[in-house]
Amino acid sequence: MNESFGSRLRARLDTCGPLCVGIDPSPALLHTWGLDDSPAALERFCRTVVEAVADVAAVVKPQSAFFERWGSRGIAVLERTIADLREAGTLVLLDVKRGDIDSTMAAYAEAYLDKGSPLAADAVTLSPYLGFGSLEGAITSAMANDAGVFVLARTSNPEAAGLQRPVAGQVLAGAAAANAGHAPFGPVGVVMGATLPALEHSLDDLNGPILAPGLGAQGATPADVARLFGAVRHAVVPSVSRAVLADPKQVRARTLRYRDECAAHLSASAAAQK
Repeated sequence: MNESFGSRLRARLDTCGPLCVGIDPSPALLHTWGLDDSPAALERFCRTVVEAVADVAAVVKPQSAFFERWGSRGIAVLERTIADLREAGTLVLLDVKRGDIDSTMAAYAEAYLDKGSPLAADAVTLSPYLGFGSLEGAITSAMANDAGVFVLARTSNPEAAGLQRPVAGQVLAGAAAANAGHAPFGPVGVVMGATLPALEHSLDDLNGPILAPGLGAQGATPADVARLFGAVRHAVVPSVSRAVLADPKQVRARTLRYRDECAAHLSASAAAQK
């Protein structure tokens, strides 16, 4: 019997601690590494990151856009990166932020969630701005393939607040409804930025994981993660990218530091609530 995404995520969090590491091979970052901007450099970058973090990060999140810009050559690197992570036993969250309706949403789901696809990931990010109901096909596909989705709710970029604040409650309610009855997590996670000044909605009934981007380069700290998500610390997955990727010789050390600091602050939050 195949394990659900929620069960696999719970096991990784328990084994590796609370951290997602993004793979964001931007041209600027490739240059910082002393690499040229090419598919070969892209592959070298990804292999270095995978080797450094695959066994210490609960989740690794490749950003699809940095691969797509190279067309078929970049997608080939993305396929190999996903395969390398899967072989290492790491959960893969593919950051694609797709959102559409009917047959188009079904095609996206087939590309990223179908177990037979070369791009199949453990989970993907989705945009709900055609209505939460438009994601039904992807959520159904995720459940059928023992995968998950993370739906944008309140993201870490400041310009999102005006659009997302009025509808975040609907997103959270839709996710909670889809997750009802599942254990240890349902298949529908949400994206809630670690940079938020405060949470405007309760997450107690979500019954799903919370991806919390914004650590490091965007200004959030492990203490912010604990401040915002201490009440749902069992479900939060803080995410960091540029802050651990800036130096190829320090990727593993910085990953371990962020992971351990997040775990320590979340544990302190738990102790304070007793």
